[in-house]
Amino acid sequence: MAVITRTIPPEEDGATVRHILRSKLHFSSHAVSRLAHGGDCIQVNGQPVHTPHVLRGGDRLTVETEDRRPPKAVITPGNWPLPVIWEDEHLLVVNKPAGMTAHASNLLPDTPTVAGALAWSRGGDFIFHPVNRLDKGTTGLMAVAKSGYVHDLLRRMLHGEDFRREYRAICLGCPLPERGTVDAPIGRDENSLVARQIRPDGAPAVSHYQVLSKGRGLSFLLLQPETGRTHQLRVHMAHLGCPLAGDWLYGREAPALIPRPALHSWGMSLVHPVTGERLTLRAPLPEDMERLLQSHFPEGWENA
Repeated sequence: MAVITRTIPPEEDGATVRHILRSKLHFSSHAVSRLAHGGDCIQVNGQPVHTPHVLRGGDRLTVETEDRRPPKAVITPGNWPLPVIWEDEHLLVVNKPAGMTAHASNLLPDTPTVAGALAWSRGGDFIFHPVNRLDKGTTGLMAVAKSGYVHDLLRRMLHGEDFRREYRAICLGCPLPERGTVDAPIGRDENSLVARQIRPDGAPAVSHYQVLSKGRGLSFLLLQPETGRTHQLRVHMAHLGCPLAGDWLYGREAPALIPRPALHSWGMSLVHPVTGERLTLRAPLPEDMERLLQSHFPEGWENA
């Protein structure tokens, strides 16, 4: 059972449990309401209490963070490989392979899912809380919270200094200048069920890019999203005139190069929302992107 604990300092003497949950532990009002009706989810010095309970200096407050309610949607487990890069009782980070979606979709009903793979390995009652979602074709690091509480904390941190993501990508051509920022709003393409496009009434979207290496008509890139719009990095690179290799939706299909958009969630740096530990994680490039680089970058790319 995942829990968080807090020893009440003298200056918090007289505060209620509800106040500490909201102002110090940053539970949402919805989560506090859920805990208030959760039986023994909240304890002080080992005894169950309710949220109006008045705390004294030196009290030890213990709060469960796991979800006791069953998941809203039934997840179909699947025995699909899904490497776990890092894990503790509050969250885990996986290295998602290509061809796997975060969760089931009516458009892709038979596709392997991260939710299904975790339900297979963790049990059908595992409640899936994806923090940063990756497209079906995108590989690499993806954070999953083990409770709604931790999920909420991580989503607040996402795109700030306490939660940064870095991608590696291969694009057609070379953007000019070779280092810069794309600040272009993204909205739905009204002519497509899945595509997005640059449009003035779209949601703000900012991406930073840097060319790491060039070779035979391709460029190897470092990409950093400052926002999290659907297909953001793919749309922004296409906007620069350099769509990702293999991106059939925003560029051109190129199975001879790579059968998917050449995009990989390579690095993740985040402050653990419960322990305060700084986690710096890496996922090596997948084989298909390595092969493409080896065939088009004769002068090497490994140190980029």
